[in-house]
Formats: sequence, structure tokens, C-alpha cells
Amino acid sequence: MRRFAASLRADLSAVRAAFVSPWSNGQVEGQINRLKFLKRQMYGRAKLDLLRLRVLHPN
Repeated sequence: MRRFAASLRADLSAVRAAFVSPWSNGQVEGQINRLKFLKRQMYGRAKLDLLRLRVLHPN
């Protein structure tokens, strides 16, 4: 717990900015997570063209 607190203190400006800033990476992280999931799911089964179709047209 002390090591975690020390790491937070070392980067205190970034921690404060995370609470104050109206900007978020949440949407981007969600899309990256979705893409990685699709790649893992289709590993060895499909080539790039099918992966491109699944990413661009998810329905």
C-alpha cells in the first residue's frame, strides 16, 4: 500500500488532472478493446479482408 501511495505522490499532477480535466480516453480504449477481442476471436480463421469487414460493419 505504501508503494502505491508513493507512486501516486510521484505523479500527483497527473492524478489531479485526471479528476479535473473534462477529457477522457474511455471511448478510444473501448474501441481498442473491441478490436483486440475480434482479433483474438478470429485468430487463425480469417485473413485481413474478413477482419476489416467485421471491424467496419459490425452488424
